[in-house]
Amino acid sequence: MLRLLLDEHLSPDVAAGLRRMNPGIEVHAISQWEGGRFLGRADHDLLTKAAAHGLTLVTYDCRTIPDLLMEWELLGLPHGGVILVDEKTIAPGDIGGLARALAGLSRDHGQQDWQRRVMFLPRYR
Repeated sequence: MLRLLLDEHLSPDVAAGLRRMNPGIEVHAISQWEGGRFLGRADHDLLTKAAAHGLTLVTYDCRTIPDLLMEWELLGLPHGGVILVDEKTIAPGDIGGLARALAGLSRDHGQQDWQRRVMFLPRYR
C-alpha cells in the first residue's frame, strides 16, 4: 500500500491538497512528520526512517537520491520506495498538479508493494 512522505522540496500544501482529493491516503509533509526532526537531515537517515515506517519518499532530488539508491541496491539495503519528481514535468510551485499526480498514482498503483520501488512521477490530468 502506498503511504507517502513528502521531503522538504515539496510544500506541505501538496499533502493537504492530496488529502482533500483522496481522504483515505496517508501522506506526511516532512516539516510536520516526526515533529520536523528530519528537516535538513542526510538522505541516508531520511530513507532509513521512512523505510522503518513503511513510507515511500517523494522528492525532487534527482541528483543525489538515485546514486544513494544504487548504492543501497548493491548493499542489499531495503527502502520504502522513492517517487522522483522532475521539475520539467511538474514544477515545484504547481501544488495542484503535484497533488493530482500523486492522487492519480495512488489510484492506479496504490495497492502495489512499494518497498524498493523507484519511479518518476508522471503528470496526471
